[in-house]
Formats: sequence, structure tokens, C-alpha cells
Amino acid sequence: MIIFISGSATEFYLLGFHGSKELHDILFATFFFLYSVTVMGNMVIIVIVCVDKRLQSPMYFFLGHLSVLEILITSVAVPLMLWGLLLPGMQAMSLTACSAQLYLYLSLGTSELVLIGAMAVDRYVAVCNPLRYNIIMDSHTCIWVVIVSWVFGFLFQIWPVYATFQLTFCKSNVIDHFLCDRGQLLKLSCDDSLFTEFILFLMAIFIIVGSLIPTIISYTYIISTILKIPSASGRRKAFSTCASHFTFVVIGYRTCLFLYYNRVVSLMVLVVTPFLNPFIFTLRNDKFIEAFRDVMKRCSLDVHTSL
Repeated sequence: MIIFISGSATEFYLLGFHGSKELHDILFATFFFLYSVTVMGNMVIIVIVCVDKRLQSPMYFFLGHLSVLEILITSVAVPLMLWGLLLPGMQAMSLTACSAQLYLYLSLGTSELVLIGAMAVDRYVAVCNPLRYNIIMDSHTCIWVVIVSWVFGFLFQIWPVYATFQLTFCKSNVIDHFLCDRGQLLKLSCDDSLFTEFILFLMAIFIIVGSLIPTIISYTYIISTILKIPSASGRRKAFSTCASHFTFVVIGYRTCLFLYYNRVVSLMVLVVTPFLNPFIFTLRNDKFIEAFRDVMKRCSLDVHTSL
């Protein structure tokens, strides 16, 4: 039974996407393609960063971890969404599975925002204080930055997810979404959740603004420093080191600001942004492209040798 009169739901049904079977087939093909490219593209970044010594720098170290986060974030919900597009009707999800999906989605997203803010500070040091860059951003600092971003993300979201599932869901057990969305869960609660929603909102703002402030400050100094460079070629070279990260920041924060509005924005976070990540960070990066070509040549030579 889908509508509850009393008690709390122990199982939820995801409505997914509305429309005909033909539309679902088109959506499945589209999202499957985007998901496949996302996983393969980010895996390529991780492998190239690990095997090529020319990319053993803080920027690429952070980029490798960002790619890991992108794969995990999109894998939390997209495979289940694809499965739902193939099945007729609504998709059942237990309370445990729903809470696990929400926790992983929010934790990984929080870790990514912290890492993006750290990457902005890294670009600031590289552009504004290049002579001390290797001293400030040494391997010890980089490892601690990554550890803190991962641990903070997973610790920070424990209470918000716990508080969400302490509510009683007796209005319905139908979630009008393709994933276990917190906004939709709050609508199903028959408790007075206004205070809880306010605290959750403040915590979300803290994460977004907390990572946005160092990003804004860093890029303010970066732009100021670049404009002081006398030669046009020098300005272009300095800006090229930040362009990829800046583009990713603009796309990422635009979607975060509207994350609770509808499933279209959720698709941006789960599908589109991770899909764009490999292209944003590699297409105009000569060092990465050169490293990629060299790795492909070595692999080709190894294959010919083994044959």
C-alpha cells in the first residue's frame, strides 16, 4: 500500500521520470552514454596522474582525488536510476538503502566542495606566490588536505542524515524523484520538522559558503596578480593554470545553489558535471595531453612486444 494512515514508512517507492516507455528508452540511452563516458574519462585522469611523473604536482594530485569523487558521486545514484528507467512502474527502496544513498550522496558532495575550495587556494599560491609554492604545497600538506576533505565530508553529514530519518514518514511512501532526495523526504514527514529543516538548511549554507569564500578570495588575488603581469603571453600562461578549475567552480556552484529545487538540477550534479570534468581539466592542458599520448605509446609498444 502506498498511502499511509499511521505509523512510519519502512519502504519507499521512487517515481523516477514521468513519460512513455519510448521516452524512458531515450533517457536510458542518453544517461547510460553520459555515465559510461564519465567513469571512463575520470578513470583515465586517475591512471595518467598516477603513472606519469610529470604530473606529480599538487594540482594533479587534487585532480586525481576530484575524479575519484566524481565517479563515486555519480555511481551512488545513476546505476539505480538507469535500472528504474528499464523497469515499468515505481522502484522500491528500503529505508536502510534510502538512508545509505542519501548519506553517501551528501558526504561525497561535501568532500568535493571542500576539495574544490582547497584547489582554489592551491591555484592562489601557484600564481601569487610561485617562489614558495613547492615549500607551501609540499606532499605532506597535500595529503593532509585530501584526508581532511574526505573525513570532514563523511563526519559532517552524520547528524543531518540521522535527523532526517528520525522523522515519521506517514503522509506517503512515494518519493517524487529518481533518488532518495532529502527535500522530498521532508515533504513526506507528518512531524513538525520546521526547526530541523532550518538547521539542515544552515548546515548546507555553511558548507557551500565555507568553500566558496576561500575560492572567491583566492580568485580575487589571482585576477589582481594576473592583471599586473606586463606581457600578454605571461597573462595568458598564468590564467591557463586556473581556467579549468575556475570553469569547474562556476558550473559546480551554480548547480549547488539550486540543488533542492527539482530533479533537473540533481541531474546536473549527478550526470552533467561529472561528465564535463574530464573535458574541462584535460582538453586545453598541454602537459596532460602529452602525458596521455606517452602512456598510450608505451601501452601500444608493450602490446606489440608481447605479441
